Amino acid sequence: MVIYIDVALIITSVALIISVIMQNKGVGLGGLSGGDTGGVFTARRGIEKTLFYITIGLSVLFFILTLAAVIIRN
Repeated sequence: MVIYIDVALIITSVALIISVIMQNKGVGLGGLSGGDTGGVFTARRGIEKTLFYITIGLSVLFFILTLAAVIIRN
């Protein structure tokens, strides 16, 4: 049982890292060019909104799996 949770944690953590990196794609160093991008709110639409919800789901799953791993090992 512990091995299954460990494998699920590894897969979930890799997927979470990938989803966070995909969200930050194209954001880097935009504020250094002098533009006022900090105060503008943009609504998430389409694939960006879906990726946002996937990231939230993966983070909740990662948290639950981590708690399960701690409980099982004690």
